[in-house]
Amino acid sequence: MTDVINTKDTLDKNLEDYEIQEVLKNGTDLREYALQIDKGIKEAEKNSVADYIRESENIASLHNQIEECDSILARMESMLLVFQNDLGSISNEIISLQKRSVNMSVQLSNRQALKGPLSSFIEDMAISETLIFGINNVPVTDKEFMVQLAMLNQKLNFVKEQEFKETKACHDVKDVLEKLKIKAVSKIRTYILEQIYKFRKPMANYQIPQNAMLKYKFFFEFVLTNERNVAQEICNEYIDTLSKVYYSYFKSYASRLDKLKYEEVPTKDDLMGIEDGSKGGFFQKSNLKNKSTIFTIGNRGDVLAQQLEAPIIVPHVQQKTKYSYEALFRSLQYALVDNSCREYLFTTEFFHVKASHAQELFDRILGKTLSLLVKNVENYVLECYDCLALFLCIQLINRYKWMCHKRAVPALDSYWDSLLSALGPRLEYVLKLNIQSVRECNPAKLSNKELGPHYITRRYAEFSAAMLSLSEQFPSEELNNLLLILQDEVHCFLLKMAAEFPQRIQQLIFLINNYDMVLSILMERTRDNTKEAESFREQLQARSTEYVEEILSPHFGGLMQFVKEGEQLLESGKTNELANLEKKSMSLVASFTAGWKQSLEEIHREVLVSFPNLVTGSGLLQMALTNFVQYYHKFAKLLTPSARTQLVNIHVIMVEIKKYKTNY
Repeated sequence: MTDVINTKDTLDKNLEDYEIQEVLKNGTDLREYALQIDKGIKEAEKNSVADYIRESENIASLHNQIEECDSILARMESMLLVFQNDLGSISNEIISLQKRSVNMSVQLSNRQALKGPLSSFIEDMAISETLIFGINNVPVTDKEFMVQLAMLNQKLNFVKEQEFKETKACHDVKDVLEKLKIKAVSKIRTYILEQIYKFRKPMANYQIPQNAMLKYKFFFEFVLTNERNVAQEICNEYIDTLSKVYYSYFKSYASRLDKLKYEEVPTKDDLMGIEDGSKGGFFQKSNLKNKSTIFTIGNRGDVLAQQLEAPIIVPHVQQKTKYSYEALFRSLQYALVDNSCREYLFTTEFFHVKASHAQELFDRILGKTLSLLVKNVENYVLECYDCLALFLCIQLINRYKWMCHKRAVPALDSYWDSLLSALGPRLEYVLKLNIQSVRECNPAKLSNKELGPHYITRRYAEFSAAMLSLSEQFPSEELNNLLLILQDEVHCFLLKMAAEFPQRIQQLIFLINNYDMVLSILMERTRDNTKEAESFREQLQARSTEYVEEILSPHFGGLMQFVKEGEQLLESGKTNELANLEKKSMSLVASFTAGWKQSLEEIHREVLVSFPNLVTGSGLLQMALTNFVQYYHKFAKLLTPSARTQLVNIHVIMVEIKKYKTNY
């Protein structure tokens, strides 16, 4: 607005200056000009007064309106002042309300924060009528009792925790909780002892009360937490009862099993190097109705296979059947494994023990029983000379130990070690006795001097094959070393026995028959690449090669010698001396032509008669005929052309040889 007024003033001033400039430019007299101006002003004044008079009513009306507006504005100012005062009061009230709202919000938050713990505290501390009734009147086997017992346990733990904080509310409920605890412990003690006493009943099935106790395993946890004396009483009662029950059962079972054992057992005279039918030995004919030999595995190895987890022997059902020791041992140990695993898992779960504490509790329950079983085995091995029985028992132990570990039950480890410490040294001792018996065996004093497989060889083959095949899963370095010593002794015995025959060919027939029999049994029962099989394979190959030379020599010795001498002369370049042998070669050709067919027939007959194993005999015959053809080829090459024309055609010989080809 000020800018507009200033602009107007500037324009008026400029206009006046312009008019003055015009007057001066026209040369008008200033006095006259002033009079004109003055006159003009007076006229204007008169005119304006007249205008004011004409507009006086309007001006008066405008004045009145202005007065009214002033009055209205004054009232409005008064009202606005009142409003301003009121707004100030309201603002103060709003601020006050804001402060109160903030305080109330803080109080609400504090109360809400306190509500949860306080409600939980009251709930944990308060004892309801339902809890009192459930503990006092509901049977322990009822589900409701378990629910109320869990709640009582929770409240007891809560009160113990609050007592450390010196919470005064604990004094209000402590007496009631103590009475409820005593009542609950009393009912639980009675129930668990009743279940334990059920074990004492004859022919009781242990699994039934144990399963019932496991169903309510929280009972013992409650007692253990709140009344350790009662928990110890229950534990001691269980240990005392089960210890007697297991001891009585296994003592009776072991005694009844012992009556099913073979009456005839091997003695110190029944060793590998002792001849059949010797006085007092197990190999007498009267005993063969039960076992032909203690060195043949037969079906005894089934205890490690399909019978390993078979049902145990029931003595009163099978009292007419007799068993080998390892079969009875398997039944007893499997019963022990089954009961021990179940007992260990039960005690760890029900009594809440682990590691060394679980082992200690297990030993208190079954320690006496395990000592009895170890003592029985120790008594047995003192007079045991059955290597296979001892070895099978050791293998059973290894398998049952592995089975226990698979079931997460290490509690029997010390028991297995005790059995192994009794069986292992005895097996080594008896095996050394057998080795010594073979070493000390005098072939000259033996009545059996046939060319076929010797009984010592057969025993060794059966025994070695059994030991090797059964120990594949759990090998033993000590046992393997003893078997290698036994193998060496058998080799030495066969050589000494072969020396008893006057002719070299008889010695070779004897050795081949024995090596072949051992190798056949080893390859049938064990892997092909065992050290024992490889050793006998080499021996058989060497003796077979020598035998072929020996069997051909009586019939074609001259021809074979001529070939060897001729080849030596050729190698040394003495062809002239070879030509000097023409006369000798002619006589050999004549002799060969006259009797070669008969010689082949005699070789065929002799080989088949000498070897009871037709496959071996056939193989040796084919080997001999092959060598014969090779010698004949070489012989023909060494002959002069004139002598060669008198030879029998090789095709004729091959046709004749095909007659002796077998399909074995």
